[in-house]
Amino acid sequence: MGLFRRTKNNKKPVLTQIIELIPNHILQSVVSRYQTDKHCSRYKTYDQLVALMFGQLSKCSTLEDISAGIGVSTTFIKDLGLRQSPARSTMSDGNRKRNAEVFETLYYKLLAYYTRVLRVKHQAHIIEEVKHHTIKITDSTTVSLCLSLFDWAKFRTAKGGIKIHTTFDESLMLPELVNITEAKKHDRHGISRAIFAPSTIIIEDKGYFDFSLMSNRIKADNWFVTRMKSNTTYEVLTTRPLPENTPDNILSDEEIMLTGQAAFDGGMGDFALRKIVVYDQENDTQLAIITNNFSWSAETISLLYKMRWDIEIFFKQLKQHLKVKTFIGTSPNAVKSQIYVALICFLLLELLRRNTCKAAHAFSNFTEKVRLSLCFYLSLDYVCNIICQGAKAIKKNPAPNLFSSQVRAQTLIFNNLDP
Repeated sequence: MGLFRRTKNNKKPVLTQIIELIPNHILQSVVSRYQTDKHCSRYKTYDQLVALMFGQLSKCSTLEDISAGIGVSTTFIKDLGLRQSPARSTMSDGNRKRNAEVFETLYYKLLAYYTRVLRVKHQAHIIEEVKHHTIKITDSTTVSLCLSLFDWAKFRTAKGGIKIHTTFDESLMLPELVNITEAKKHDRHGISRAIFAPSTIIIEDKGYFDFSLMSNRIKADNWFVTRMKSNTTYEVLTTRPLPENTPDNILSDEEIMLTGQAAFDGGMGDFALRKIVVYDQENDTQLAIITNNFSWSAETISLLYKMRWDIEIFFKQLKQHLKVKTFIGTSPNAVKSQIYVALICFLLLELLRRNTCKAAHAFSNFTEKVRLSLCFYLSLDYVCNIICQGAKAIKKNPAPNLFSSQVRAQTLIFNNLDP
């Protein structure tokens, strides 16, 4: 890709090299758009980005940890492009006051900038029958918070929380759209963009089962694959025969018409749908999958719904390997800033993992390797491909040989003799 030096040593720490994957013109454009450096003399947007990225990649739990980690050496501070290490109070003020939208927009711009490279290097799960379609997966994850500290994040009577609503691009394996709300907000209303370009496939769980949304998607030529709620009333129009090569876990394939009053009110009274019943062996349960497509095989529809697991894996990786479960600030702005910077870090780590690693690396192992190397002056290529797990032994110098030493000394004396 031409981004990385292929030598062991580097004049910049690993953290600086990762930050430099963010093109300066993109960063400056979002700073100018939101005027986040206006009336700011020291702790600018770049300084906050460096501090938050250091906290994410090194898994710092407090502002004190970030300040101490960056301030470990004046050389390290200078090589990060900073004039001084950030103080705890300065970081706290910046997280509370600086508009979190600057980091949200930065993530989207980076995603657009690296889309082609990320898509080419992604090993997609190809379903032959729908390989030319765009696939979107919509879901959310909840992060629990202490209500006494985060009083704005109301969830239940004595519990706080936030929801990270996400539209996931299957070809990139990265979030295309993210919205952070209070946890009590219903999934259906968490993502504003629910209609996509014609022939787009949208995969969702039953939290997004909404009749008016289905009607609008049918009119927009979108295909949806989602779980049907157990209390949905319908009439079976016809039972479709299952081909001989159909997997055993697919139990039935029916064309149905919704009959409930809510379906008529939502505009679904005139549209037929298709219902596939699949047996989930892992959870010993039957799943009723509903779609507006009548041409794909039942197996294809089952595999499409199974793709929901990809977004679940993403949420798991984000929570386990980056800091989105505990926060270094309690204001809404501080929480959102931390989450969007976590997404920026995730994107850059995936960029490195897909384009620099010559061998396959699990995301968990790769992020730990990067974390341990942040302050070292090594090239990214060396970190990705040379550093490996397992024990390493120090090579010992050969023991001195008396005979060889005497011969070498005599040779030196002989060469110095006059002819």
